[in-house]
Amino acid sequence: MKSKILLVQAISMEGLDIERVYPIGIVTLGTILKRSGRYDVTIFDMNMAGNPYAELKTKIAETEPDVIGISLRNLDPLGNRTTSLIVPFTMTVRFIHQFAPDTPLMAGGTAFTLFPERLMRDFPEITCGIVGEAENNAVPLVDALTDHEVLPDLPGIIRRDGEGIRLTPPDGSFDMGNYRMIDRDLLSPVDYLKVNKYVESIGVETKRGCCFQCGYCEYPKISGRCMRLRDPLAVVDEIAYLKEKYGVTRIHLTDSIVNYPTNHLDTICEELLRRGLDIHWSGFFREDALTRENTKLYAESGCESFSLSPDGLCQKHLDMLDKHLTVDQILEAARVLADTGVIAVYHFLVNVPGETRETVEEAKKLIDAIYGIHAGTKSLGTIVLNLIRIMPGTKIERLSLEDGVITPETDLLYPVYHDPPAMRTSRYELEVYHQTRNIAMWNGFDLPKPMK
Repeated sequence: MKSKILLVQAISMEGLDIERVYPIGIVTLGTILKRSGRYDVTIFDMNMAGNPYAELKTKIAETEPDVIGISLRNLDPLGNRTTSLIVPFTMTVRFIHQFAPDTPLMAGGTAFTLFPERLMRDFPEITCGIVGEAENNAVPLVDALTDHEVLPDLPGIIRRDGEGIRLTPPDGSFDMGNYRMIDRDLLSPVDYLKVNKYVESIGVETKRGCCFQCGYCEYPKISGRCMRLRDPLAVVDEIAYLKEKYGVTRIHLTDSIVNYPTNHLDTICEELLRRGLDIHWSGFFREDALTRENTKLYAESGCESFSLSPDGLCQKHLDMLDKHLTVDQILEAARVLADTGVIAVYHFLVNVPGETRETVEEAKKLIDAIYGIHAGTKSLGTIVLNLIRIMPGTKIERLSLEDGVITPETDLLYPVYHDPPAMRTSRYELEVYHQTRNIAMWNGFDLPKPMK
């Protein structure tokens, strides 16, 4: 008889009216376990439930699982908020333990990967966890849990060891050339197609890892510093399957940088065109890898939104953030994107280390230039301005400690932003500056002149 596994996607948003995304990570885990032939797998996404905790209790009672898994995908809902998703995660862990006190509970997910030891200490209800990807360790771990054996010391497994916690660091060794399309019948995408107004709810992986080392970012810690690529034709096979079986017409390519290396994305787009797949897609792009030729290809293959994250609003900040970009490269990217007519969205960081009146004025010049480039085709969706969330082990953490923005006692599990008071209002000043231009561009208004 097969053992029964219940996988729970913890709440990843502030409220039921927020845009939701299909939880590709936990479905990947479920697929791995199902294909082992030993497990019946049920997946429950609390984000899609009207009464998530009541439905969680019902799901546990119905499935009577031998093992429960919980995925913590996000630490916070982003957007400069101080809301922490550790709050609903805490309640979920405690209710799971109340509803199934004798059932082993394993944790995982991208947010869990960032704080595995801390979360294991804070939540004694958690038996063990998977840090990073699950392809090479999930089945041996769950085998040991269901067979009541000693948990294995495989890369990416964290477990209790007497009074302590033992983590075997992940090695990011899974060969993405061996990636198999996940079994989305475990959690049908159909309901996810109806819930969002703007954001594509269905994601597809084309690669894992990031070879860049931006000063604030934790992506390399989550998925490795080496880019591991899927076969481009297999990516298109998956997109075609999603459209044919589930009616998916809009997807988000989930890579940290979708167009690097460029020939990988180019091959995917050429294959989409060759097959005549009418699909709309989006992703995050690296600015200095965009050309007139490849942006034309991307637009023709269905790209409906170019998301960019140059982050620095002036050269000083680009250098400090280790972006290895120049302002001129950002503006050249804007020019080639504007020519496609496809909507572009730019993400920048404000009140970064070293912010001064001079850098704010330079930021305004860059904002003016970007709007000026896109005005003719009205292809600038918006500019998003965010504060930097300080994450452990990053350059920004080190600078924040040096500048006294945080202390060694500051708890970074919960949202803490680099926002020193001297230039705190610069964020709002720049919000007014860019939003005024956005409204004027879309409505054909002249820019209002502030009274002296």
